[in-house]
Amino acid sequence: MSVADDTATRPADGGAGADPGATASTASTAPAANRNRVDLSAVKVVPTRHWFRWVFGAVVLFVVAQLIWTLFTNDKYDWGTFGQYFFSETVVNGLVLTLQLTVGATVIGFGLGILLAAGRLSKSWILSSASWAYIWFFRSVPLVVQLVVWYNLGYLFPQIGLGTPFTYDFWIVRVDTVTLISQMAAAFLGLGLHQAAYSAEIIRGGLLSVDSGQLEAAGALGLPRRVRFFRIVLPQAARSIVPNAANEVISLVKGASVVFVIALPELFYAVQVIYNRNSRVIPLLIVAVVWYTIVVTLLSIGQYYLERHYAKGSVRVLPPTPLQRARHWARIQWARLGDGDPTAIPELTRSTDRRAR
Repeated sequence: MSVADDTATRPADGGAGADPGATASTASTAPAANRNRVDLSAVKVVPTRHWFRWVFGAVVLFVVAQLIWTLFTNDKYDWGTFGQYFFSETVVNGLVLTLQLTVGATVIGFGLGILLAAGRLSKSWILSSASWAYIWFFRSVPLVVQLVVWYNLGYLFPQIGLGTPFTYDFWIVRVDTVTLISQMAAAFLGLGLHQAAYSAEIIRGGLLSVDSGQLEAAGALGLPRRVRFFRIVLPQAARSIVPNAANEVISLVKGASVVFVIALPELFYAVQVIYNRNSRVIPLLIVAVVWYTIVVTLLSIGQYYLERHYAKGSVRVLPPTPLQRARHWARIQWARLGDGDPTAIPELTRSTDRRAR
């Protein structure tokens, strides 16, 4: 008898003492199990159809296409006037003044905001109450009102200075308020003091977002308070502070346009003066819109890289930047054109390995 015949005559899984009934049952159910088994390779995978997503996407594309079409077919845009005044001296000077106001208000606002945030977190009820009162007041009064009040402060206090307390005898230093607070000074004070109230809450919220266990662990290691704050607390708090702070700076660029109420020739005021003379309202407004868009775009790029810098401790591997993605895609396409293997490019291989880890 051959080996195959011997195997066939032996009871399955039971040797000489196996149950003949169990053996017959197993043999009868095995073909049925094989028949019910599904070949997954033959199954057709049907992706989910997102009908609403497609519909709304089509609507968005239609609206964008319609808008682009109007830009080239509507003569009311008057692109010739737009090109004439886009780099005009008046507009460029207004843009420079807008940037100066933004930088000055940012420095004043966040510098004072740090002090106010420290006051709010202070254990002294006097400092905490005074900081809270400042934030409450300057967030309650509209920015336009603050600018007008600072510009007309001379009506309330014709002279300010130093002298005998609780009197108007300024025998040490005396200055005319109108001379001291000019248009530019009123704009810096209004924008900066108003921004300080919001910056203080942003900074305070960022500091409170750091787990108290971080400070306790640093204190247990014997680290000085200065090291604990600047090397442990501040880098972690910056993850919460930077996005909101950058948003406030971007808002200041556009918010600086309210200084037109005190006749300060920033970008929007300069555009207004021009279109009040030549009645070309739309093209001049587009000039302002494009300049604001350029400035905000540059600030947004800076915000992206600043957030990326402070995100190093929160993620294991930083996601690639848009420039890195573009270079990655370009190298892959170049390798394909040359019939090469994209993985043979060292930079791409290292990037892929880092993501895999």
